[in-house]
Amino acid sequence: MKMINLALANIKKGKSAAFSLFILIFAAALLLNVGITVISKMSTFYDDKVEELHDPHLSLMMKNANYKEVYGDFFKHNSGVKQIEMESMILLDAARFRYGDSQMDSGAAIFNADAKRDFSPLKLIQKLDPMHQEDIYVSYSFKTSGGYKLGDTLTITYQDKAYSYRIAGFFESTMLGTPSMGIMKFILPDAAYRQLSDTLGVAAGGTYLSAALNDSRQSTTLMNDYNKKYPDPSMNAIDPTFWETDIETMKSVGTMTINIVSMILVAFAAVIVLVTLIVIKFRVTNSIDDGIVNIGVLKAVGYTSRQILASIVLQFMLITLSAGIIGVAVSYAVIPVFGGIVSSLSGLLWTRSFDIVSIILSILIVAVLVLAVTILSAIRIQKLHPVAALRGGIMTHSFKRNPFPLEKARGGLQFVLACKTMMMNSKQNIMIAFIIAAITFASVFSVVLYYNVAADKKAFFHLVGAETSNVMIQAKTATDSEKLFPAIEHMDGVAKTAILDFLPTRIDGQAIYMNISDDFSKLENQTVYEGRFPKYDNEIAVSWAVSKLLDKSIGDTVKVEINNVSHPFLITGLSQSISNMGQAAYLTLSGIQQIVPDYTSSVINVYLKDADTARFIKDIKAKYGNTQANIINVDETINGQSSIYISAVFAVMVMILAITVLVVIMILYLVIKTMILKRKREFGILKATGYTTLQLMSQIAMSFIPIVIIGVLIGGVLGCLYTNSMLTLLLSGAGIHNVQFIVKIPLIVMLCIGLVVLAYLVSMLVARRIKRISAYGLITE
Repeated sequence: MKMINLALANIKKGKSAAFSLFILIFAAALLLNVGITVISKMSTFYDDKVEELHDPHLSLMMKNANYKEVYGDFFKHNSGVKQIEMESMILLDAARFRYGDSQMDSGAAIFNADAKRDFSPLKLIQKLDPMHQEDIYVSYSFKTSGGYKLGDTLTITYQDKAYSYRIAGFFESTMLGTPSMGIMKFILPDAAYRQLSDTLGVAAGGTYLSAALNDSRQSTTLMNDYNKKYPDPSMNAIDPTFWETDIETMKSVGTMTINIVSMILVAFAAVIVLVTLIVIKFRVTNSIDDGIVNIGVLKAVGYTSRQILASIVLQFMLITLSAGIIGVAVSYAVIPVFGGIVSSLSGLLWTRSFDIVSIILSILIVAVLVLAVTILSAIRIQKLHPVAALRGGIMTHSFKRNPFPLEKARGGLQFVLACKTMMMNSKQNIMIAFIIAAITFASVFSVVLYYNVAADKKAFFHLVGAETSNVMIQAKTATDSEKLFPAIEHMDGVAKTAILDFLPTRIDGQAIYMNISDDFSKLENQTVYEGRFPKYDNEIAVSWAVSKLLDKSIGDTVKVEINNVSHPFLITGLSQSISNMGQAAYLTLSGIQQIVPDYTSSVINVYLKDADTARFIKDIKAKYGNTQANIINVDETINGQSSIYISAVFAVMVMILAITVLVVIMILYLVIKTMILKRKREFGILKATGYTTLQLMSQIAMSFIPIVIIGVLIGGVLGCLYTNSMLTLLLSGAGIHNVQFIVKIPLIVMLCIGLVVLAYLVSMLVARRIKRISAYGLITE
């Protein structure tokens, strides 16, 4: 009981310092619990959703004309498959609709709401009553990131004809709910479905083949086995004969960004915990120095060193546990914000639930670290003799060097006094500089990340693996491509063109998508980070993920197989890409013709110069409409898909910047207030000799600003130099080896200046406490 009273008395004596620590620990526990909860829940999120929605583990979509009975038999007779289902559908290979702020080109899989099915029965999150004939049900991502709400009109354009519907409900889909797979699911009521089917005719009729496995983790393996036995005869990933998805691939794609966001939160929480530990060490050391006479009195009246140490530990543990518990509790008000991010990225509804393990882990991590630092900082009390403590800790006379003697030092009096103050507290200033550097680095990291996702998106989409041309055109036939491509190259406004096809292939037995180009040097996205792209017909480049998968590197030979025909190629370079789980390979046009002699490219990327993309597409359709099968506005597609990531990264940036501001305020408040209390008599004497409150405030601010500037410079420079290295580390599991995000120096400079200005303003505001100090007040105390 005595220890509790002593601890409470210490807290009451330093209420503002206790409050500052409370806020820092509160922020750390909040961020830790958010990050740990999201990471732990995402490990089973997709599996839980598959079970809840009764979705299949893999699915195949193809036009009715391409369907063969052996496709269904492959899954029906596989021992790992426990159930299959086939359903008629409308399959649109190139539909266009508004998504976010842009028009998006995507495949569309349209189903009949009234058809009987075992897999994915219609289950609406929100719906309108009563139903209208021209209603449509869309995936939840249209609400979370597409910018739609109930009752809005959705217009789907297919083959230059528009079909408009009223959004009457939103549903969840684990595999066809987002644009990431290149095809999205729509559901129409029976009457509207039949009307659209009759309008589009037999050519749009499709077959949907889905299967549930005994072990969902085998879905990707089974799909690869299927592709090996029945490869896509179209040999075209832009306009394939069939579309395929499996739950393991969707889990990898859907959870990657979410896990990265969560890891950033946990990393920033670690920074805040580290800052808190440094502050606690500072507080414990200061409280011992300031209360050393009181400690001597306590020892003199019979308190043991262990009891005094226990009271100090108890003091900080009470603050830690209360702040940790409240921080974790408040985190459940913040988690829904990140639940919204998860819903935007996955198209699935995030349900809030309390995770006892995450709660205990978050509080325990902070509490154990605080306990360790407090004990290590306060343990010197055991060596402190009562007599020495009563003398203020002075064992012998101490004469310290005066680095700024007023009679010899150069510069104004205010500046010299500020320098003396700064030198008197060198350990404290090192602590402040370290903390400012750490939070500046975190702020620079978040700003760079947001700039590359929301403002200048090219580096981000290059990282994803997308080629940032303006327009992508696909020819109907090989003959059409031979006529169309040279004609487009000579059109007004065209800066350059580049062939870029995608083919499903097998490399040393592994299913890998192949990128094919006539000249890789013409591409904007130079993904090869080591070696070079292939130039000759016997060369190939592979991604870092593929090189690890095959245990091959530059100089090794791999065998590429298409339709049971294979050819060896020499690896000349290693690339990186997030798409397709980082797995990609690259061959020249002459290289692919070693395997498929009559192969002709069908896709061309067009790069415009001072030309309007929409107008250019309109001209292409007017002039060459009969020769092109598909035309994609890449600019609009990139803008539409990037809107999914912008909200997630924006939320992270705002949280990090907000906590950065909070940390700066708390640290400076704690340190300056402590300094004013310690030097109260000195400030009273200075006021009596003629110094004004403003002059003393300026001295204090000037003594801290150089330290803040040093910390900001260190953090800013490290942020500029190592943000890409940190991102590379975070994305290494996704197949990225070298991130090259744009670091906008003017933006970083503005951020650093803002932090310095904030520190100056906080220093001046906190130093206003000097106004209450007077020589008369000190005499009459």
